[in-house]
Amino acid sequence: MTYNLTVSPDFAPDHISGWYFFNTWLQRKLDVGIHLELYDNFDTQRTDIRADKFDLIYANPYDASMLVREMGFQAVVRPASKSDETVIAVNAESPFQTVEDLSSGCRVATTDDPDVHTMGMIMLESADLDKNNTEIKEYSSYVVVAKNLLNGDADAGFFLKDAYDELSELIRSKMRVLVSSQISVVHHSLLVGPRMAEHIPAIQAALLTMQEDEKGKGVLESMDIDNWEPMDSEQTEFMIDLIDTLID
Repeated sequence: MTYNLTVSPDFAPDHISGWYFFNTWLQRKLDVGIHLELYDNFDTQRTDIRADKFDLIYANPYDASMLVREMGFQAVVRPASKSDETVIAVNAESPFQTVEDLSSGCRVATTDDPDVHTMGMIMLESADLDKNNTEIKEYSSYVVVAKNLLNGDADAGFFLKDAYDELSELIRSKMRVLVSSQISVVHHSLLVGPRMAEHIPAIQAALLTMQEDEKGKGVLESMDIDNWEPMDSEQTEFMIDLIDTLID
């Protein structure tokens, strides 16, 4: 039997090859077939996830809620010391110095990354801004969000902090961060579906020692991950409860 793996589309393009290396490494460790399928947007991926197409998913916190509570997935590991934080940035020449300087009618550039967009909108609340008094424009990637800020087509932009930090130094030098979230307990995680549940012990054993394996260490570097940490049900439920609270 061949299992199917997919990855939340919010990783940097530089790490695409890293996920293919990871898939090859994991197949060899588990001695099973795994097919990797990548997406360039969340909506198409979520449609296929709901169609029960995947057995192994590196998911953002927003999708983790659906996967665990609706589809019976189990979170097994998370990247060590990597939390999902959101940045609101503006053009470096913008007159806005704080989020509170933003006003009604503000043009906001965002992506279809659900947890980043949700957190960005929450951080706008301090300026009495919401979806009803802002102009929200959704773009295909964080690079395009940055481009719209630099071109003056948006007043503020939402970024996954890791994605913002991985933009080129030249692009970042032309932008300025207004605020960054500091939640720390919200993060991506690797989840295993019911069809692959029998492999959970082997998956955890392989990934939690991956940095000790010469080839595994190289794969981790290509994914910009230092090492994996275990995830238990209590940690998973806490994170999901927090995300559900923020969405509500």
